Amino acid sequence: MRTYRYFLLLFWVGQPYSTFSTPLSQRTSVFPAKKRALELSGNSKNELNRSKRSWMWNQFFLLEEYTGSDYQYVGKLHSDQDRGDGSLKYILSGDGAGDLFIINENTGDIQATKRLDREEKPVYILRAQAINRRTGKPVEPESEFIIKIHDINDNEPIFTKEIYTATVPEMSDVGTFVVQVTATDADDPTYGNSAKVVYSILQGQPYFSVESETGIIKTALLNMDRENREQYQVVIQAKDMGGQMGGLSGTTTVNITLTDVNDNPPRFPQSTYQFNTPESSPPGTPIGRMKASDADVGENAAVAYSLTEGEGLDMFDVITDQETQEGIITVKKLLDFEKKKLYTLKVEASNPHVEPRFLYLGPFKDSATVRIMVEDVDEPPIFSKLAYILQIKEDAQINTTIGSVTAQDPDAARNPVKYSVDRHTDMDRIFNIDSGNGSIFTSKLLDRETLLWHNITVIATEINNPKQSSRVPLYIKVLDVNDNAPEFAEFYETFVCEKAKADQLIQTLRAVDKDDPYSGHQFTFSLAPEAASGSNFTIQDNKDNTAGILTRKNGYNRHEMSTYLLPVVISDNDYPVQSSTGTVTVRVCACDHHGNMQSCHAEALVHPTGLSTGALIAILLCIVTLLVTVVLFAALRRQRKKEPLIISKEDIRDNIVSYNDEGGGEEDTQAFDIGTLRNPEAIEDSKLRRDIVPEALFLPRRTPAARDNTDVRDFINQRVKENDTDPTAPPYDSLATYAYEGTGSVADSLSSLESVTTDGDQDYDYLSDWGPRFKKLADMYGGVDSDKDP
Repeated sequence: MRTYRYFLLLFWVGQPYSTFSTPLSQRTSVFPAKKRALELSGNSKNELNRSKRSWMWNQFFLLEEYTGSDYQYVGKLHSDQDRGDGSLKYILSGDGAGDLFIINENTGDIQATKRLDREEKPVYILRAQAINRRTGKPVEPESEFIIKIHDINDNEPIFTKEIYTATVPEMSDVGTFVVQVTATDADDPTYGNSAKVVYSILQGQPYFSVESETGIIKTALLNMDRENREQYQVVIQAKDMGGQMGGLSGTTTVNITLTDVNDNPPRFPQSTYQFNTPESSPPGTPIGRMKASDADVGENAAVAYSLTEGEGLDMFDVITDQETQEGIITVKKLLDFEKKKLYTLKVEASNPHVEPRFLYLGPFKDSATVRIMVEDVDEPPIFSKLAYILQIKEDAQINTTIGSVTAQDPDAARNPVKYSVDRHTDMDRIFNIDSGNGSIFTSKLLDRETLLWHNITVIATEINNPKQSSRVPLYIKVLDVNDNAPEFAEFYETFVCEKAKADQLIQTLRAVDKDDPYSGHQFTFSLAPEAASGSNFTIQDNKDNTAGILTRKNGYNRHEMSTYLLPVVISDNDYPVQSSTGTVTVRVCACDHHGNMQSCHAEALVHPTGLSTGALIAILLCIVTLLVTVVLFAALRRQRKKEPLIISKEDIRDNIVSYNDEGGGEEDTQAFDIGTLRNPEAIEDSKLRRDIVPEALFLPRRTPAARDNTDVRDFINQRVKENDTDPTAPPYDSLATYAYEGTGSVADSLSSLESVTTDGDQDYDYLSDWGPRFKKLADMYGGVDSDKDP
């Protein structure tokens, strides 16, 4: 038989908004109606059976923010197995068990040890169990229950932002949306009115209002003008408990700025402006500035300026400075004080961006009158024309007047003017000018064929103020005069075949003329009078500025006459008539049956049927090349006649001999003393060669310093200079030998050639006294003498 056990759970729930400060035993007896028992029975299927009740057994309720001095009582656990003998032990586990919630293990009373805050944690889930104190085994299954924290109004509404910033256009209608503020309350919105927030405005009336339920801020005053007041600070309050007395509240600040709209037209601070400008101001020169003020800002304050009416609309202009919004009056055309001294204009300032809903306020523009005074300045003379063009015939005599220029002072003083020619434009001084009246005349003869146009510059200067001057270009055209005779276009040299027929064309003539007549060139060709009669050729004028040379007979003999000189007279048709005589050379040549030249008595001619120009140039180049080759060959031959410096087959650079001794005579080839050729002061003591190993160690013998011999030094310097400039010298370091005996030798002449002129025998014994250098000679000649003795 299964034994059924029951676990009785007793709990006490305090009345809302009440605190408990009585002992636990007293609290249990005070509320007998609140005591509830939970009977748990276990069967084989672990099913839960309980009697019917009208409340949920596993929910407890506690008030948050308990302020009593004792622990807050939660409820009581009791098992039907508890016989009061202390054999059972009650334990608690779950959220906050042992810390926030404690249980009396003997009685099963549950208490809260700390103040609870629903906003931190609204629900706690715990598990209760009764175990045998001796065995530690549970006597009832574990039961789970929930403790819910009842809310009290302990949190004030808090806005999502401490400070709100918003903008709204000025002149907005009433009820225009500005911004929405939001406040949240941490209390339980499902329990009472603790979390029901109501909005109200504490500061900012009558300009703005707020909807109590939504927190939407709207405009409450019509025609709020930014130019009068731009910034507003509104304080909004959020209060819970539906705004009732005793509710908690929070506030926030809303900074509202009125944004600008174009509701103000530009206005000039004065109705009349006056500016002065000198008449010499170039176009684009600023004269003055004027500004129309606009109370708006940004693009709504942009101002455009324009000239609407007045006397100087074509002389002046107005532009807008985009940075300063000023109107700048500028010069549009050149001014003239002598013509007009005062201009009156009307300047208009307007807004380019206009809002139609504000047009009822009036036109968004303003105008002002501008008076411009032109100041007189000392101006340079002004020529009557911007440029002058004159003409003169090329046969004009010196001092011929070509024309004149005129300039005058535009100022009221009318200062006198003098004229001059800029000589940088007339370097040859061909023209001159009268400084008083500006007349241009020639100072040299002209030639159209040399220069057709002369471009010079004339300067006009005030006599009283030379700094005031002006320039004008003067173009002088030289007109043509028939002063040049026509002539052949080229040199004509032609040939005629020996078998030529009569009236055969052998050459066409053309002429040129440096002149340029108005009606064009018209040349006539004819034979000179002295050659007209008895000539073997005739001239046929083609009437197109060309002529042909025709044969006058049949057949020519080059052996009788090999060359004909044909004088031709060329005349033009201008006035005065100019003519010249040109000579055409005609050679008689042998030709083939096609009329091609084969040979002439004279040298070959250059004509279309002979050798071409290219062939002649090639022949000439060959001749020049041959001549250059011959000249170079002759130069090389002449250089080879000089005996080369090195005649040995061995290269002197590879045949270096060491000389360590002065030697003893002609047969001593081991050394050679060149000390006499050296500068005694440049000789270094005890200096051995480092490129070879010496044959034997010896102490170098210091040669006594030879006395300075001017003849030897001059001779060596001369030979060195000649060798350096010799083109046949080898291009590497070489050894040159100079044989020079010098003057004043103590041995006099050693030549054996003089001995043949001496009749008697000579005594050479003195050679032995000259030292080891002459020992060999002393042995040779001294021995001979001894042999002759009886």
